[in-house]
Amino acid sequence: MTSFMLTGTTASKISSQLTQLRHQMGTPAVGMVLTLVVVCDEGNQYDAVRAATEAAREHPSRILVVIPRDQREPNRLDAEIRVGETTPGEVILLRLYGELTEHAESVIGPLLLTDTPVVVWWPGSCPAIPAKDPIGLLAQRRIVDARSAADSVEAITGRSKGYVPGDTDLAWTRLTTWRSLLAAVFDQPVSKVKKGVVEAVPGHASALLLAAWLSERLGVPVKVVDSEGPGLTAVRLTTTNGDISITRGDGRLATLSRPGRPDRQVALTRRPTAELLAEEMRRLDPDEIYEAAIRRIARGRKS
Repeated sequence: MTSFMLTGTTASKISSQLTQLRHQMGTPAVGMVLTLVVVCDEGNQYDAVRAATEAAREHPSRILVVIPRDQREPNRLDAEIRVGETTPGEVILLRLYGELTEHAESVIGPLLLTDTPVVVWWPGSCPAIPAKDPIGLLAQRRIVDARSAADSVEAITGRSKGYVPGDTDLAWTRLTTWRSLLAAVFDQPVSKVKKGVVEAVPGHASALLLAAWLSERLGVPVKVVDSEGPGLTAVRLTTTNGDISITRGDGRLATLSRPGRPDRQVALTRRPTAELLAEEMRRLDPDEIYEAAIRRIARGRKS
């Protein structure tokens, strides 16, 4: 991997340096399928860049990492460019100082790949309404993570207020394997479901979303109750013929129990952030099922 530093630079100089590096290494930009913009602080940029780079192995991308620094310093833009065989696409870390911290969209605008989608990811704190954020306005897909909020349940509850098609939350993406397993249960004849329970550690945003999804799909009340964890530990559905349950006590292996059938062990591992991000980068159209889940949560809070 080649790393190149530019201090006190501009977007046009960064573009010129990228072109020069691509020519030297024979890695044209035409192989990249999207621009991934990561907005984070210095404290979580290492983990965010690592996850974004891993996700880009499936979706070769230009990764623009926006790191706002001290607003009190003179205006300055520092850039670190990383390209090479171990880096799918390109990674550009942009450290903004002074008034530039308030105008990051003007910095990254010239660096977006032309005629390709833009995905924005806030791995830490995020705008209240991502679609109205100046950087969010540039994107077809906006990814946040309720788990990074001080109150993750409150964060996911507020998502519906400013929801715009293209918004999503990694708290929802973490449920893909749970939802797939539950959907497979209902591929076989199942007696009428009367109610349900989702068990998780207190304040678990994904549990709230899973309960809302189940309630929306089944048309029955589904509540969230506390467990000792780790994370999301069980789903129990009460039917006219007995309980259907998925229980996971170790964060890796779950037990599926159904009336009249032997229990079955199912892999249900907690997935790394890079895998979650790659899943969201596969899908650039609006996620209507996620929208229905968060709107049901909002309705429940009002009632």
